[in-house]
Amino acid sequence: MNPNVMNTKEILEQLTEIFHQIFDDESIVLTPEKTAADIADWDSFNHINIIVAVEEHFGIKFQTAETEELKNVGHLIELIQQKLEAEKR
Repeated sequence: MNPNVMNTKEILEQLTEIFHQIFDDESIVLTPEKTAADIADWDSFNHINIIVAVEEHFGIKFQTAETEELKNVGHLIELIQQKLEAEKR
């Protein structure tokens, strides 16, 4: 793993800020196990908002199939790390 790529904790902290902004809810506590079912307003519309915000924040692009396969926040973190790793090459 490239030492210049953010670690899971750093990405989780930044994702938490993104979720706070999108859901306008500072009480959301993200964990790798958290799913859309765990957050009341996490519907398909907000899923798109999350993806767009993550892409802009981290300077990466997801494929549609990748975003449709996301199972939880941990999976999103792994995907972000993969994209950041690929960009560093």
